[in-house]
Order: sequence, then C-alpha cells, then structure tokens
Amino acid sequence: MSSLPLLPATVIGSWSFPGWYAKFCDDAVRQPELFGSDDREEAVRDAVRLAVDDQLRAGADLITDGEMQRVDFNLGFYDSLEGLRPLPPARRWGPPAHDQRSRYLCVGPLSAPRGLGLVEEYRRVRALTTAPLKVPVPGPFTLAGCLQGGEVYRDRMEITKALLPIVNRELKALVQEGVTFLQLDEPSFACRPDRPEEFLDLIARTVDGVHAFLSLHMCFGNFRGRAVGQRSYRPLFPYLAQAPVQQLALEFASREMAEIELAREIRPPMGVAVGLVDVKNTWIEPPELVAERLRTVLKYIEAERVHVTPDCGFSQTARFIATKKLAAMVEGVRLVRQQLRS
Repeated sequence: MSSLPLLPATVIGSWSFPGWYAKFCDDAVRQPELFGSDDREEAVRDAVRLAVDDQLRAGADLITDGEMQRVDFNLGFYDSLEGLRPLPPARRWGPPAHDQRSRYLCVGPLSAPRGLGLVEEYRRVRALTTAPLKVPVPGPFTLAGCLQGGEVYRDRMEITKALLPIVNRELKALVQEGVTFLQLDEPSFACRPDRPEEFLDLIARTVDGVHAFLSLHMCFGNFRGRAVGQRSYRPLFPYLAQAPVQQLALEFASREMAEIELAREIRPPMGVAVGLVDVKNTWIEPPELVAERLRTVLKYIEAERVHVTPDCGFSQTARFIATKKLAAMVEGVRLVRQQLRS
C-alpha cells in the first residue's frame, strides 16, 4: 500500500446509514412491491456515494463503500447461501441484544452458486471513486455464528469448514477484479479464544492463494453498541501475531488503551490497525486525545506499520456523530504526523 501516507487514517468497514436510506431499506423489506429494480439500484448507489463522500470529507486516506450494500456487516450474505431455512426469532421484545439477530437452520449442504455478491459491491463503489479502497469480508467462523447445524453439520466448526471454501473463492474473485486490500472480519474468534491453534489453521485455509494485502479484524462485537465477549486479546497471543496476514485490526479506545503493549509482540513485516475512537459512545474524542493515544501506540511499534481506525464499524452510530468522530480521528493523526516530521 505504497500510495498511502504515513499512519493512514481509515475506517473498519461500515458507515452509518443515512436516515432516508434506513427508511428505504425497511420499506423495501416490508413492502417490496413499492420499488422496482431501478429504484433499488438508484437508492443503493446514492447511499454508497454518500458514504464515500462522508469519509473523504472527513479526510480518510483509505475508504470502504460503508457496507451500504449489506444488511449489517454479515446478515445479508445468508440470502446468497443455499441449504438454509430461516428460524423465527426467539425474542422480539425487550432490550436489544445479540439473541435478536437472524438465525438459520442448515437443511442441506451449504453452497453459494452465485457467490456472495462482493464483486458487485466492489464494482459499484469503484465506479464512484478512484480513492484507495479496502473491502471487508466476513470470515467463515463469524458467518457460522448465526447458523444451527441441524442434521447436516455436527457443530459450529463443521459449519465453518463448509463455509471456508465459499469465502476463499469470494476473496480470490475480488483480487481478480482488482482489489488490493482485503479485510477479513473474524470478531467471533476474539470472543472465543480457547482454540487458537485451530483458529490459525482456519485463517490460513481461508486466505490460501489470495494475493492481496490482508488485514484481520478482530473486535469484541458491536451489535446495538454492545460487546459479546470478554474484551481481552491476551489469550490469543502469541498465536495471533503468527496469522498469515499482513495486518491485525484491533480495538483499544473503548478499553482505555488496555493491552496496547501487545503491539510489541507483532513482529515485522506484520502491522496493526489500532482502534483509537470508541464507536460505542456518543462523545466526540478531541483530536488531541486521539494524538495522545497514537503516541502511546508508537511506544510499542514503529509508525511505518501502523494504520489508525475506529474500534469497529460505524453502522451502530448516528451519522452526525460518525462524521465528527472520523474527522477528529483524522485531525489527531495529522497532529502526530506533523510531530514526526519536525
């Protein structure tokens, strides 16, 4: 990624849906007869255009399509999988939590004969901008989290292994299309760190033959702004630093920079994307605080191997807050760049 500046400022993946687009998506599900195919395409393209514009206006050096073309960061992909049957939600009322997310039962071998749709996503956003892009892709273990094996698969690991070649093919198709920066989203492993050796093997098989810059994103969950596991990376080290990727994307801001010393265990050439903005709160971090956090990071790893991100995606954050948080993060990065150059 030689075209990027020192300490690139970027996002993890998702951007906040504009209010009108959230309403459109809801209406399209509830009353699909209201919209034709051209109406849907226009809405998606306009939403992607806004996400790109918001990120560029904030000063991000590396952007995404904001995941405007998805349902959450992974839920929409189940529509592309065959061998599934939707399950009714067990709980509809009360405070929101992860148990209210979509669930599916495996009723046959999993397949995706038409792929997962990520190439089409990339083509839409690439048609709108020449800015440096990365494409986040949900990993097989995380995708398996919403599935029950039924009589087809014994457990989550068997489901993961069935999804693995599907994700691998999608990654290769993106590279073939021209993508040079891929981010594999596997937050579920951070929340279940008890089998690190098996995790490394699964990551290796998922990215086998994928020739691109690979970032591995591992947060602790952000559905409705809530974590879903014990927020510690320590059980995954030193294994995590041995993953066959070029970068680890980890969250630190919401944990008040706890465990940042683990960056010392990330050996060259692997780098780290450090989460320095908390997406779970509504407070706008001052640029000076972002700069202070980044200076702390640089005590443990050199600047040439560091990207700066929010802790997670902005899909659960109001758009007016997300734009201010990203702009403050970018300004904090600029303060440190200036200091390093002086």
